[in-house]
Amino acid sequence: MDKLWKLCKRLGTFLVVLFATLGFCFAVVDFFDTYLNHVVCDGIYWLFMSGHTISEGGREITFYEPDWNSLKLFISISFFVLMFLLVFGGWLVAMISANIQKKKLGRELERIKAENQHHELLLQAEVQQKNDLITYLAHDLKTPLASVIGYLSLLDETPDIPEQQREKYTKVALDKAFRLEQLIYEFFDITRFNLQQIVLNKGTVHLQLLLEQLAEEFYPMVEPDGKQITVHAEAELTYWGDGDKLARVFNNILKNAVAYSYADTEIALEAHREKEDLVVSCSNQGDPIPEQKLKTIFEKFYRLDTSRSSKTGGSGLGLAIAREIVQAHGGTITVVSDREKTVFTVRLP
Repeated sequence: MDKLWKLCKRLGTFLVVLFATLGFCFAVVDFFDTYLNHVVCDGIYWLFMSGHTISEGGREITFYEPDWNSLKLFISISFFVLMFLLVFGGWLVAMISANIQKKKLGRELERIKAENQHHELLLQAEVQQKNDLITYLAHDLKTPLASVIGYLSLLDETPDIPEQQREKYTKVALDKAFRLEQLIYEFFDITRFNLQQIVLNKGTVHLQLLLEQLAEEFYPMVEPDGKQITVHAEAELTYWGDGDKLARVFNNILKNAVAYSYADTEIALEAHREKEDLVVSCSNQGDPIPEQKLKTIFEKFYRLDTSRSSKTGGSGLGLAIAREIVQAHGGTITVVSDREKTVFTVRLP
């Protein structure tokens, strides 16, 4: 009933508008025929017709014939006025069009200039970040290298050192050597990230097994702080992609979660299918990431905590490389953060 009532209302409105329009048109035609017709005809007779009156049979008869001189003059003046209007109108339209195009071109040039300036600023900031990072890494190379040399020299120069102390010095030297290796790898990452494109070697990737292996690898790093990594993945969940590079994606995300999570908290890795996509998320409890930093967290050489030295922080390439790998697979990587938790989500088609 509601639909029928709405249809009747629309039909009634249409008929009212139609009859009103027809009435207006008839009124305009009648007005022109009754009044303007006489005005136009009288004007034509007055301008271009000359009358001659003759008497015939006691009656006066008036004959009208064209006044050719007046008609020629009117046609000539009308022609020149029309040509003037056409030329002036064309010139005016051309000037307005040129002015509009000039304004559009000016706005486009300003937009391009602003974009170029923005890109230049981004490039300068990236170069500065890269130079600063290399400086930090180069400076930090000295510390583990000096420790390795110092402890090995001490062991070499004092062969009768107690066994317990020897083990202690050996362990310290080995830890510093591992740190030195990590810094060197970060130098390689900086170079490779700028010089090579990502090439995918695709195959079947077992997500549950991959995430569980990563959790086991990170166990020695989270156990001292009472942290725990849990994996929730659908059984037999597979994906056609580059397993090594995807492992690096989740490794970089997990490394970030481990570094910035509170002690005695859980870091959750979850993987499931959502329609035609594969969704992998990593959530941790820690200080929320500020809103302005969420927009730049995936940029090259960006480090979340700039106060950290390279001793505790990375090269600032981990999340940028993760994004490049995910995009090479046609996917997306996002992050949300609040007071409760921070969640990185990778969506692969």
